[in-house]
Amino acid sequence: IFMRYSRTIEGPLYASSTAVFMMEVTKFLSCNVVVLVDSGNFSKYLEQLQEELTYLEILKVSIPSLVYTIQNNLLYYALSHLDAATYQVCYQTKILTTALFSVFLLNKKLSLLQWGSLFILTVGVTLTQLSSSTNDQKSNTSLGFIAVLTAAVLSGFAGVYFERILKNSKSSVWMRNIQMGFSSIGLALGGVYFSGDSSLVREHGFFYGYNGIVVTVIILQAVGGLVVAVVVKYADNILKGFAASFSIVTSLILCYFFLDFHPTWFFFYGAILVNVSMYFYSYTPPPNQASQTLYSNKDIATTV
Repeated sequence: IFMRYSRTIEGPLYASSTAVFMMEVTKFLSCNVVVLVDSGNFSKYLEQLQEELTYLEILKVSIPSLVYTIQNNLLYYALSHLDAATYQVCYQTKILTTALFSVFLLNKKLSLLQWGSLFILTVGVTLTQLSSSTNDQKSNTSLGFIAVLTAAVLSGFAGVYFERILKNSKSSVWMRNIQMGFSSIGLALGGVYFSGDSSLVREHGFFYGYNGIVVTVIILQAVGGLVVAVVVKYADNILKGFAASFSIVTSLILCYFFLDFHPTWFFFYGAILVNVSMYFYSYTPPPNQASQTLYSNKDIATTV
């Protein structure tokens, strides 16, 4: 919501590529602070950096760094053409893309329930897009929809690729983010001066159009990525699903009251299907229920 508001507020419009760069810098510094605290003292922190920050390791994470940089720029573009609620629902297609890349890159096997939930997700997002196309909006929602779907594809690939790297190494998530930071910061800075924002930055300065809202967006985006890492480590998939559903509902309510968003029935039905699909995709039967089912199957086999 803050990102959408920052792109529609009256006044000079900031260059989104500069916000992506500042987000990468903020995330890089935050991860260094976490590693420093975990190390216990500054000397151990330096030893860990010297051991982990090799050219090979930085090169290994350069691919997800590039993908994430492109993805973040696409998300700013999407929010310039879509309302926050529609963006939230459509961006959940990253569940679909992550699942597909997990199957092909990690040889992960999905249950029948998960495949069904992915189909429901696709139907829900389609209904949401139909809702956007029926609204009379000045911004180009079709381009915004394409941008958010492309970002979802990139998010799925980068997430699975990064997961594969983590599984094959002993480095922590924080250290991997520091390694990614070296290439991400350079790529994001290149995006500022080799994109359509370059003329704006050269003419008005790097921080043109910045205000408290923009700074808040940058901090939220940087910290949000770290919060996701913590959630992945300490929470289960069901809790993550409920959190995503809650964020969609919250975005819908806030957009209705503060951003002049008027959802259609297509949007309501689509949002409900997306929330249902997220729940069923992350659902796992309780251990007791699974064991009871196993024993029941054994009893049936014995009886037969």
